[in-house]
Amino acid sequence: MVYTPTAPALVAARHELGSGLARAGTERALSRERTYDVEALRPDGSVTRRSLGAPATPAFEAAFSAVARGTLIATTRGQVAVEDLAPGMKLVTNERGPSPLMWIGAMTLPPRPAGRDGDTRLIRVMADAFGIGRPMPDFLTGPGARILKRNGAQADMVLTPFLDLVDGNGVVAVNPPSPVRLFHLGLRRHATITAAGLTIESFHPGPGFERQMTAAMLERFMAFFPHLARPSEFGPLAHPRQPLGSAGGQSDVA
Repeated sequence: MVYTPTAPALVAARHELGSGLARAGTERALSRERTYDVEALRPDGSVTRRSLGAPATPAFEAAFSAVARGTLIATTRGQVAVEDLAPGMKLVTNERGPSPLMWIGAMTLPPRPAGRDGDTRLIRVMADAFGIGRPMPDFLTGPGARILKRNGAQADMVLTPFLDLVDGNGVVAVNPPSPVRLFHLGLRRHATITAAGLTIESFHPGPGFERQMTAAMLERFMAFFPHLARPSEFGPLAHPRQPLGSAGGQSDVA
């Protein structure tokens, strides 16, 4: 099923990019640059690689921070560590079966500066927190990760940020003392994949994201996606989802 957001959902998506992850820190982040690394599949089957600097804002960081190095991803070749994936390999999706990996984004998240409180860096999901083998082993996620799960009274499965599931027991917020390499994965169309036994989403910036960026910032953002000619080519969402950092806030649900 392809989820096509209506007007209320577009409002939620705009909220997601505008204030979903620490609105208060966005202005401060604009003054900080981070290096982001990209591998993308060209139409001729070759791979392009680039490293570019861009602001350390939620909109950029969410595109590069779903899973940590070492996470096993389900592919047609079996379980493969995320750092060993390459564009063109086929990932097993839950909506369309095998789907070619079009894009890999990566960044190194530094430790939180001493004396700076309030910004959760990573989420650790303990083994079997969501059932036997879900995940297996422990699963370390970044701020851009969502899991597909049933959300309260809603009938549909909803993509929910791991940050919203922190309970101090099976799902714990952590701030590692050393840098952590993080990755996100892009497909031809938004879908869910299996990482360490959990169902997570491939990258999608959200419906209407381009309307929340200046022309200059949008140009910088799209430079990280050389396989796409325009924002509309991200396509529709496969499932409704909660905004990142929503803590139960408004969702992308009609």
